[in-house]
Amino acid sequence: MIKAVLIDNESFVREDLRAKIEDNFAAEVVIVGEANGVTSGLDLIRKFEPDLIFLDIHMEDGTGFDLLEQIPEKTFDVVFITGFDQHAIKAIKVGALDYILKPVDDEEFKQAVQKAVDNFEKEHNLEKLIEISTEYFRGAEKKRVILKTADTVYAIYEDDIIYCRSDGNYTTFYTQQLEKIVVSKPLKQIEEILTDNVFIRCHQSYIVNKKHVLKYNKQGVLIVHLDFKVPVSSRRKDYALKKIFD
Repeated sequence: MIKAVLIDNESFVREDLRAKIEDNFAAEVVIVGEANGVTSGLDLIRKFEPDLIFLDIHMEDGTGFDLLEQIPEKTFDVVFITGFDQHAIKAIKVGALDYILKPVDDEEFKQAVQKAVDNFEKEHNLEKLIEISTEYFRGAEKKRVILKTADTVYAIYEDDIIYCRSDGNYTTFYTQQLEKIVVSKPLKQIEEILTDNVFIRCHQSYIVNKKHVLKYNKQGVLIVHLDFKVPVSSRRKDYALKKIFD
């Protein structure tokens, strides 16, 4: 079941969206909360960790874009519901699933929700998108990561991962085999499954395998295996360098 929230400063819009969902997607989507602004919307998201957000753009205490900027790692789909058509390009750039103008057309709304349902089912089928298994190889325990993309399943050892780079809700794995494997998960969730004393979060958008780090230079960059360059943020510098080089 998809957990959804409604964030719009007009109560009648929220009531209309709730009715449309209950009439057409009662078996797939449940509305767990409503909010009328940026601040209350953020509180709602942090409380319920929804899978889907129906989001207004212009609200009394800011915009829907302001809200999304305060959530750097998004684990939900966004459908914008707005009375203004000039923000569609920006909505695409922030990765919105859809952009619907008010008054909300029934068919257009159903198509948007169906896209969200399809996305959810892809990520929550019997095969987990990312799972960890342990293998014993020549007497030594080695952790293997199973990465599933839309059409391929990869089995790679942690030792073969050089670093990971985030791009919104997607993470790219860079490996010693020069493969770039893109999975539909934010970096925060990737960080949780990798060995924490080996993989170091050195930047908001990067995790590096310290076994592949060769040096750190004055430009604030880690030079790793195959001459890849991984940035270190000033906020994480002391922590990251201590974990990598101590």
